[in-house]
Amino acid sequence: MDTNDQYGGQHDTRRPRIRHRGRTRGAVPRRVRLAAAAGAAALILTAGLATPLDPAPREALAADDGKRTLTVAVAQSVDSLSPFLAVRLLSTSIHRLTYEYLTNYDPEDNHVVPGLATRWKPSPDKLTWTYTIRSDSKWSDGERATAEDAAWTFNTMMTDEGAATANGSFTANFEEVTAPSPTELVIRLKKPQATMTALDVPIVPRHVWEKVDDFSKFNNDKDLPVVGNGPFVLTGYKPDSYVRLEANKDFWRGAPKFDELLFRYYKDQDAAVSALRKGEVSFVAGSPSLTPAQAASLRNEKNIKVNDAPGRRFYALATNPGAKAKNGEKIGDGHPSLLDQRVRNALFMAVDRKTVVDKVFQGHAVDGAGYIPPRYAQYFWEPSAGQELAYDPGKAARLLDRAGFMRNGDGKRVGKDGKPLNYRILCHATDPNDKAIGRYLEEWWGALGIGVTLNCLDNVTDPWLAGEYDLAFDGWSVNPDPDFVLSIHTCGALPATPEDTGATDNFICDKKYDGLYAQQLAEYDPAERANIVQQMQSRLYDLGYMNVMTYPNAVEAYRTDQIESITTMPSEAGNIYGQDGYWGWWSAVPADSGEGSGGSSSTGVVVGIVAGVVVLAGLGAFVAMRRRATAEDRE
Repeated sequence: MDTNDQYGGQHDTRRPRIRHRGRTRGAVPRRVRLAAAAGAAALILTAGLATPLDPAPREALAADDGKRTLTVAVAQSVDSLSPFLAVRLLSTSIHRLTYEYLTNYDPEDNHVVPGLATRWKPSPDKLTWTYTIRSDSKWSDGERATAEDAAWTFNTMMTDEGAATANGSFTANFEEVTAPSPTELVIRLKKPQATMTALDVPIVPRHVWEKVDDFSKFNNDKDLPVVGNGPFVLTGYKPDSYVRLEANKDFWRGAPKFDELLFRYYKDQDAAVSALRKGEVSFVAGSPSLTPAQAASLRNEKNIKVNDAPGRRFYALATNPGAKAKNGEKIGDGHPSLLDQRVRNALFMAVDRKTVVDKVFQGHAVDGAGYIPPRYAQYFWEPSAGQELAYDPGKAARLLDRAGFMRNGDGKRVGKDGKPLNYRILCHATDPNDKAIGRYLEEWWGALGIGVTLNCLDNVTDPWLAGEYDLAFDGWSVNPDPDFVLSIHTCGALPATPEDTGATDNFICDKKYDGLYAQQLAEYDPAERANIVQQMQSRLYDLGYMNVMTYPNAVEAYRTDQIESITTMPSEAGNIYGQDGYWGWWSAVPADSGEGSGGSSSTGVVVGIVAGVVVLAGLGAFVAMRRRATAEDRE
């Protein structure tokens, strides 16, 4: 599922409003709010520190019991440790590490490779798919992983709305799933489905999960260690503080070289960068990337390397499309002027994307347009010269005039009610890019006579789910197969009623887009499917509800004195954090191991020397089920 990541993200992510990392899943019975705001600033990290969350002082692991710990600083908290609910990039990345999927993506070039399934074969009409399940994978409690586990996982998603929250779009077209034997899984479809070799769904152990009463509420965070069959086993967790994983010595592909993987949460990204300098953490991913200033400050540091590569995310402005539920009831209070396509297009024509790339991202991004980043060349789309909403403030002003939003005597644009236009923009309080671009929007749109109110919050999920915004900063991480990130804009992804939580990213519902979505899902010819996916991006671009500004680079940093090698994805100019797989953390070789790099790219992460847990002040809430991803969210 890192296939999506909302900026939600996971990614992918930036918002979940993710993940991203949104399909056609069933709506959840009720809207679940964040229990509390995210934790406050990080306390100082020291090896022997006693804290309220971890009262027993400890020695550094390396000196204590010889464990090699790879420590990753992250700026995003976990939304859920349940694979049925999670959409944030961090959460879905953890699930890729702890559960096998039927298939995986090769780290070199993203082509499909075996996972829990060793091979697969469709029937001549491609409505029945048979997967051979490997016999050498076992759960961390010693039981064998079988086809019955996969069948139960999919059947549960097909029959339980709560279990369909995060990945239901993958099973919406399933007619029947059976396991004739421990090594044979059979899926019958209602109609052809092109994602059958890219089902980004974690397979869970039936004997553990069949005891769950309510999948919409179960977060899988109390009974540790969590039973899984991936390269790592989840052994420790404290909300908005850390997630601890230990190497699975029995992983069928081979055990990781590091004994332990620790994700530490930092609300303050500068503090995380400082911890990297001190050697208190091994790797910094950012939120989801380092800022240009942070990256520049680290480039000449001894034993620290900055990895700067084309990313798998888009960064966008989402416009409230007049949010509604499936039953037609209105949700929230989006500004009615934004229902006019001319107004939406005018706003985007008043956004100077070159300035965003050059001044905000300082070159660590490229201009955006469609939903699929250039790194996925077969699906990448750009508007034609006549279609492009290029930066043209004069033309934007004329569009607003034609739409009937004229200037008054004070130079302010006013609506039919005579009130000046003023748009509320949701932004993430911890994301400096949101704030920087928000200030530019105040200037650019102010020149058009439109007021801007930046609403920068730690928790953007509640107002987003409630439709209480006019525009919002958005983004998702895109998987090699783009189905998920496309599905979150279908009518089927809307919540059933205003009280429910759907899979939608931004409440978009367009029948023409839905028709194209159905076509691409049923199209097995790669070239023709890519053509339809490009048409879908063109449709979204014209509608103007989602305006993609940039495709940011993946900018991350790590210590080179504690790691021998680590795999990037793709192998040339790829990222480490938030991969479409477990390759980076699974392949990482400690610098003092005496092992060669084995061909892995030298994109390293460091051994964590501090065993104490980072403590953040504040309660940081746990979102029981979160449908949207924010720029930080879905993979």
